[in-house]
Parts: sequence; C-alpha cells; structure tokens
Amino acid sequence: MLIPRRYLIGGLLRTPRFRAQLELLRQPGASTPAYERIVDDVLDLLAGSYRSSEGVEVHAVPGEGAGVEPWVLGSSGGDSAVVAGERGLPFAANYHVSPGTVLEAVAAYREAFRPSQRLAAPYVMVSADVVVAEDDAGARELATGYEPWVHSIRTGAGAIPFPDPAAAAAYPLSDEDRALVADRVRTQFVGAPGTVAERLEALQRVTGADELLVTTITHRHADRVVSQALLAQEWAARARTRLAS
Repeated sequence: MLIPRRYLIGGLLRTPRFRAQLELLRQPGASTPAYERIVDDVLDLLAGSYRSSEGVEVHAVPGEGAGVEPWVLGSSGGDSAVVAGERGLPFAANYHVSPGTVLEAVAAYREAFRPSQRLAAPYVMVSADVVVAEDDAGARELATGYEPWVHSIRTGAGAIPFPDPAAAAAYPLSDEDRALVADRVRTQFVGAPGTVAERLEALQRVTGADELLVTTITHRHADRVVSQALLAQEWAARARTRLAS
C-alpha cells in the first residue's frame, strides 16, 4: 500500500494551456457558491423541498422523488469530505487520481460524520486503477499506455486515445514528464489476480474502506472485460476461503 507525496498542481496552473482553459470556463465577476450550499440544493431538489432565496418553489423533473443514493466524491480532507460527513452521506475517496491525500480525506470525513436518516455510521468507498491479466508480465504490458495517457490529462492537453503497448513504448516522455505522473503510475494496481487482490486488500485495510471502486483502462475493450472477470473470480475465491476458515 503506497501513499505517495501529495501531488501539487501549482506548476500546471501556470502553463498557457491551463490559463486558456480557466479563461474559457470562468465568467468575469462570477462567484462559486459554497460547496455545502450546492450539496444542500441537490438534496432539496431530490426531496422536492427546494426554495429559492425569495421562497420560490423549484422542482426538478425528472429527478424529484427519485430513489437515488447521493454520494460525495472527494480527493482531500477539504470541503467535500467535511460536507459529506456533516450531512451523513456516503463518501467516495479518490485514491486513483489523488493517492497522496486519500488518508486525510477518509479521516476528515469520519471526523465530521453525523448520523442521518441515510446513514447511522460513516460509509467509505475508495477507488483504484486496476489492470489484471493471467500473469504479472502480461498485465504490465496491457498497462503500458497508462503513463502517456495520464500525462495527456495532467498537462491539460486532453486525454489521448489509450495507446496500445507498441505506441505507448514509443511515446516521447522526458524525465520531467514521468515525474509529473509518477504518483499515478506507482499506485496503479497491475498484475496477476493474486497480486492485485493482495494490494486491494491492503488498500481496504489501511483506509478502512467499506467498498472498493475499481476502474480498468486498457487499449482493447476485451482486455478490460478479462481483467474484471479475473479479479472477480480471485476476490470471490478469497471471500469463500475467509468464510470457510
């Protein structure tokens, strides 16, 4: 179980591409509502109890009365974790994108938790990027494209199509480029079913996760299907062993 150094985005925010994106996305004079207000508005719209600041009823159609389960996703111990806890909502901690802050996110959520009609106790999901194959070498080959793919996202260029192993091996990455995505690459769960299951069990133990969310990114869809199937079989076999012991 690896908790890398916190990833800092300050350098990226100074790049021309990110500045261009901010210029497009931010309207002059616009202000962002407090995060707790956004969450409360969504909950009120689902419950059919939303009122504007002037007392006007607003109804979401479709959506109002839907039996959906609201979750809050968070990458750190900031607003998202605290708001989820204070409102008694389930919380998804984002290990696969921000592995360096997963523990502080989970801790902040549990500390802030207050029982609600939805939950009597904290409930945590933790995400992980996973690639499984019949053996470790085969899984590593399928995951070759992960490094350039993450790099394309983190630089703000936009996600490239996930490359096949040959194209990924030829992708031009400098040492600086690799350092930019090292935390993501080092915390991807890649290997044979037993290898990955052991690491996922460690992630579950360290974070105290009630549930794991597994994502699998490969060049071929068929490889993703096989990866999920192999992991499911291994996970189920381990569960049966624990029940029998």
